[in-house]
Amino acid sequence: MAFNKREHLKKNIEALQLVFLLEKEKRQATENERQLLMKYSGFGGLKFVLNPADKADDLHRWVKSEQDLFALTQELHQVLRENALDEKQYHRYLDSIRASVLTAFYTPPAIIDAIANSFLENQIPIERFLEPSAGRGSFIEAFKNEGISHIAAYEKDLLTGKILKQLYPDNNIRVAGFEEIPDSGKETYDIIASNIPFGDTSVFDLSFIRSKNSARMQAARSIHNYFFIKSVDMLRDGGILAFITSQGVLNSAKNEPIREALMQSCNLVSAIRLPNNLFTDYAGTEVGSDLIVLQKNKSKSGISQIEQQFCKAYITSENINNNLLFAKGQRIVHTSLYEGTNQYGKPSWIYEHKDGV
Repeated sequence: MAFNKREHLKKNIEALQLVFLLEKEKRQATENERQLLMKYSGFGGLKFVLNPADKADDLHRWVKSEQDLFALTQELHQVLRENALDEKQYHRYLDSIRASVLTAFYTPPAIIDAIANSFLENQIPIERFLEPSAGRGSFIEAFKNEGISHIAAYEKDLLTGKILKQLYPDNNIRVAGFEEIPDSGKETYDIIASNIPFGDTSVFDLSFIRSKNSARMQAARSIHNYFFIKSVDMLRDGGILAFITSQGVLNSAKNEPIREALMQSCNLVSAIRLPNNLFTDYAGTEVGSDLIVLQKNKSKSGISQIEQQFCKAYITSENINNNLLFAKGQRIVHTSLYEGTNQYGKPSWIYEHKDGV
């Protein structure tokens, strides 16, 4: 099933209308309303909603292939304006959407369920669970039935945060960036799982920026690196991290200090390269991503051969950045591959899987 921009935007508008109504009525969603809220999928892949849409003439500034979405986009803006306290808050909502359209690609539920089920099948005890980039809360939904006593989640996007708080009112939900997690949470979490933000956005965390540790200083300059290092801080000894992240974490030569820092304090459980078309039907994007699973080990004394490979990136004869773990085509979920470019226009291997999620 191909990604349908109209359907995703329509369901987002319906969810936002409902969450604003619930706020006005100062009540929690019923079970039926909760099901409607769970159809919210954010604005990744819907960049057109930022196009000018204030007046009818703005339609001519849209590309033809998206002009049929103009009226629905106007409806979205109307909902935001009508429910904002003032023009300033309306623009805060828009800024929040703008910050998420290139990074907020929601994970297919089947992938999240597979991750959660692997913890269940291996009988891994979970009392404290953290989702540092929660979106609508799909990871919380998958893990919440495992007898967990404490769930904490962070979501920076204002609109998505409203949805998240309605869906999980009994959990510790913060509409804030992960950098705002208190120090009291350090070394307390059993499991941290997420599809973390992609990109080279920097993070303002003074404990990283002022650190004398070069890896921590570097991590603050790139959000995906930051999420890894910060999350390891939050794990208890023996706790497990499971992140879906961009291929840049493993492929970039400049990230070697980050990977080395991770291997100094964690055991590598697994690193799997996922197909580029994993998110196509569900989030309307093709992007290279990896699933990385680490276990914190504070008494670690050495690095295994596979962990040494994890640390090393190289450039192929085709001028493509790659990690040694994948040098022989191992640990890659795919049925075909070809040369292409990544989201930044640089040469890349494109892996595709023809049989769907």
